[in-house]
Amino acid sequence: MIANPKFSYISPDEYLEMEEQSDIKHEYIDGYVYAIAGANDPHVTIALNMAFVVRNHLRGSGCRVYMSDMKAKIDSLNRF
Repeated sequence: MIANPKFSYISPDEYLEMEEQSDIKHEYIDGYVYAIAGANDPHVTIALNMAFVVRNHLRGSGCRVYMSDMKAKIDSLNRF
């Protein structure tokens, strides 16, 4: 479901501004914004376990691991 069907395209800057004011999370794909469903207990538990495994594997490499709530921009795919 597109978060705001009145607009067919928004810029990445417009998306980031909208996301700062929103109570729910959205995904940005090629100018379209989609609401993201909330997580449940099993999902969060699995994500936490995976984050620990990845963090331990990457320890000392200079890489950082985030479990959630961190936006990542992929320029080549025009996505957040």
